[in-house]
Amino acid sequence: MKTVSAARRREVLDALRRGTVPQNGLDLFAVGLDRYETVLDEELAAVGAGSASFKAVRGEYGSGKTFFSRWLAERAKRAGFAVTEIQISETETPLHRLETVYRRLTERLATATQPPSALREIVDNWVYTLEEDVLDHGTVPSGDEHALTQAVAELLEQRLAGVARSSPAVALALRGYHRAQAEGQHAIADALVAWLGGQPNVAAAAKRYAGIKGDLDHSGALAALQGLLTLLRDCGHPGLLIVLDELETLQRTRSDTRDKALNALRQLIDEITAGRFPGLYLVITGTPAFYDGPQGVQRLAPLAQRLATDFMPDPRHDNLRAVQIRLPSFDLDRLHQLGTTVRDLYANGAEAPDRIRARVDNTYIRDLAQAVAGELGGRVGVAPRLFLRKLVDVIDRVNDIPDFDPRIHYQLTVRASDLTETERNTWTPRAASADEVELSL
Repeated sequence: MKTVSAARRREVLDALRRGTVPQNGLDLFAVGLDRYETVLDEELAAVGAGSASFKAVRGEYGSGKTFFSRWLAERAKRAGFAVTEIQISETETPLHRLETVYRRLTERLATATQPPSALREIVDNWVYTLEEDVLDHGTVPSGDEHALTQAVAELLEQRLAGVARSSPAVALALRGYHRAQAEGQHAIADALVAWLGGQPNVAAAAKRYAGIKGDLDHSGALAALQGLLTLLRDCGHPGLLIVLDELETLQRTRSDTRDKALNALRQLIDEITAGRFPGLYLVITGTPAFYDGPQGVQRLAPLAQRLATDFMPDPRHDNLRAVQIRLPSFDLDRLHQLGTTVRDLYANGAEAPDRIRARVDNTYIRDLAQAVAGELGGRVGVAPRLFLRKLVDVIDRVNDIPDFDPRIHYQLTVRASDLTETERNTWTPRAASADEVELSL
């Protein structure tokens, strides 16, 4: 088994205790994703070389779509990409308001070395890269800050030529940011970074300083995305992975809002196909009902045509290079494999590894998996989150309490407060006594 740092192991196990998907370290307990690795790595490499790509991920509730997208994000980070994950919702992030989507994108932008939001660090790294390039040419006298600033400004104009053609306002903001930093106008520099991040209500004085008019709108957001991709490429990040998660929520929105959102998605896919966003890898996730049902993709024929994919009866025969890929739901064997992987991850850094492996053996893990799935009406597909939470709880007790034996002392209990909405829909509360059992007479 690979060597894992104590901090990385603790981060993963703490998230599982809370019943959430870890932000990092998903490769430590990813199960059943090996078959996707080769194709996805090839697509990331192609995007890093200057192309653009789009992938639609489908799966039922509990199939691990969020896990998959974060696992892919980790692989992208290791390849040098910047990544961002956006939860689509009607109130917080409506898909048809691309300026809002862009703002969420920059707020959650991260790299392998920078947590969200990494936009300010990316802009600073870009300017620093310009300074390094100037110094490498050796044309600026050592210690002459004024000459260095002038030379950087000239190089900045050359690098911004491509940005200015597609997004002149972004170029103005970057020029203004560099000038404000050189003049010590830090408040203006901060405001211009906020404008670059799509934030509304930026101070008018900062916009006048840079020669910008207004805030980023729908079309301006797409131009700003082009500028961001240029910045990333210039400071050593070959591309950007954007995950639009939970698109199935569009099915519950008003029909006019849903139609505009689907059309915005179609527009974005067409822009990627046309090569407007070199270095962009866009991933969306949704349920089969979103892709195939009348309230989802099928509502907009051009979008349905772009996402059309033939699936074979056996998921093993799926074409993983197609525009749409599917995640199979968990079965008991896969749930058992997941449990043993997490058990071993815990034991390898525990105070009592032998006791953990002896008392939480493979047979017990399978029994616990069956019990948790049984509490959820036999729906193994929605059980992984709750199962891992209960499993880590059991292992904690075995590790910390020398005489604790889960077969003797642990009784699985499930309360409504433990469950997500999806899990609660499959759960039937157990009666505390015979008096609580309702009979049809």
